[in-house]
Amino acid sequence: MIRVVFIDRDGVRRECDASDGMTMLELAHENDIDIEGICGGSLACATCHLHIADEWFSRLPAASEEELDMMELAHDRREHSRLGCQISLSEELDGLTVSLPEKEF
Repeated sequence: MIRVVFIDRDGVRRECDASDGMTMLELAHENDIDIEGICGGSLACATCHLHIADEWFSRLPAASEEELDMMELAHDRREHSRLGCQISLSEELDGLTVSLPEKEF
């Protein structure tokens, strides 16, 4: 299992276990984390926007041009923002920590 830590909008930490290949959006939905994901992970919105902890950002695969374009729509976007639907979890990401933005859209 891969352990992921979500920090919600109130600063509350919640640890969730994921399977290899699961996306951050899927994990959030499975664990009732407050991430919208309106498009269902089809890269057609930015409502699964997450802030990646600084120490983890460089460990993620680079964002595609399509993801970078879609990130232009994200509110509270930061240097280490990514879309949860585009992050596939693997053993290398065990311990990944992410925060929910102040507001999604």
